[in-house]
Amino acid sequence: MPHEERTLPHALTLTGRQTLALSGVTDVSAFDENTIAMDTSMGTLTVRGENLHVEKLTLDQGELTLTGEIQSLEYDDTASQRGGLFSRLFG
Repeated sequence: MPHEERTLPHALTLTGRQTLALSGVTDVSAFDENTIAMDTSMGTLTVRGENLHVEKLTLDQGELTLTGEIQSLEYDDTASQRGGLFSRLFG
């Protein structure tokens, strides 16, 4: 049976800047108490804060829950790193 890539729906819920629940997580690439970087079905997401802890991680279901003082959420602009549509057409 050939391996099929499945696309997980991506959503996030931030509660009181203390709890973040995510779906669509495909991998966690780095984490410590101040930064958690993960791959999602919508690109790489970096969460920054203090005392961050991964409470739940279920990669086969694409779910992650973290707690701590969440200060920022940042998606990488992968389209510009790859060269966006116009640079591919006219570059």
